[in-house]
Amino acid sequence: MKKLLVAFAAVAAFSAHAETLTVAATPVPHAEILEFVKPALAKEGVELKVKVFTDYIQPNVQVAEKRLDANFFQHQPYLDEFNKAKGTNLVSVAGVHLEPLGAYSSKYKTLAELPGGANVVIPNDATNGGRALLLLAKAGVIKLKDSHNILSTVKDITENTKDLKIRELEAATIPRVLTQVDLALINTNYALEAKLDPAKDALVIEGSDSPYVNILVARSDDKDSEAMKKLVTALHSPEVKAFILEKYKGAVVPAF
Repeated sequence: MKKLLVAFAAVAAFSAHAETLTVAATPVPHAEILEFVKPALAKEGVELKVKVFTDYIQPNVQVAEKRLDANFFQHQPYLDEFNKAKGTNLVSVAGVHLEPLGAYSSKYKTLAELPGGANVVIPNDATNGGRALLLLAKAGVIKLKDSHNILSTVKDITENTKDLKIRELEAATIPRVLTQVDLALINTNYALEAKLDPAKDALVIEGSDSPYVNILVARSDDKDSEAMKKLVTALHSPEVKAFILEKYKGAVVPAF
């Protein structure tokens, strides 16, 4: 009985001191990575709650409105553009991994096979749309005014010899129309959800020199909390690096 009471007391003491951290994430790979670090954080007295989203807007909105503590789904250029457009002041806490953006087709095996007037879809948010155009330019499919401008738009295309018909769609919906178009520029997290293998299926994919490292994001007044520091330590652990390399086999690359 005495041992039982001691055990209850230990549990009660842990519960009293456990901090809760609620983090928004897109399903793959972000939520999967967060789920992987849950046990390590629990040992550090932090209860991690993962709230899954399939869009790129609400995770930032809800952190800014203090409904969530942090989010994990975006890269710095996207965050900068969101803060500028929405008047928010969210900040990067730590870089975790890179998800190379790739170009996919269910009809062609190389970009050279694309016919004249081919239908191409790219993400409709400013940074990922620009990112997609930069990838196409680097591959020699189009030319842009400035091949380094991450906010390039279709209006910045100076040469389009194949007369590609480029349309913009919400990033999350692009995999669903892959069979209906000639080429689709897809973020790796959505490609993985759609059971695509970026390392094998992408006709062209970003290299390791990409500036689009995915980051943990929080409010400026909360980024240095003890719970947040423990989360960063867990995300930057050798165990997480090994998990990413083993599970995603190059489709997701550790950035630490």
